[in-house]
Amino acid sequence: MNKLLSAQRTLIVEDEMMLLMVLEDILTDLGCGSIAVAGTIKQALSLVSSRPFDSAVLDVNLNGEKSFPIADALGALDVPYIFATGYCIDALGAGYRDRPLLSKPYSYVDVENILIRLLPHVGAQRVIGSSARI
Repeated sequence: MNKLLSAQRTLIVEDEMMLLMVLEDILTDLGCGSIAVAGTIKQALSLVSSRPFDSAVLDVNLNGEKSFPIADALGALDVPYIFATGYCIDALGAGYRDRPLLSKPYSYVDVENILIRLLPHVGAQRVIGSSARI
């Protein structure tokens, strides 16, 4: 059976190692084909400019810097992304408040649900797969 994120290439930008590992484990369990990680804006922008991604999860606050330059680079490439934060939506700038927001600490169900909303083709496959089992 196909997993939710089969063959998906995902970028995780997170500066807290424990949260990074939890999210990486969740994405792996969901079947993500490839996961790249970055802890700084510079590392993330380098990855975005050198590799294709199907989606990304961006920690809003990276050691005191906002991850908005990464969001802009992904947006220019039409790569869907999620912001992650332990704060409320007010942590996002006015131009980013329409983006999906994943609350920390991460839970498997929250990550799965937000990815289904972010990646409609993934959600559609999930529905098709579910109805095929009925």
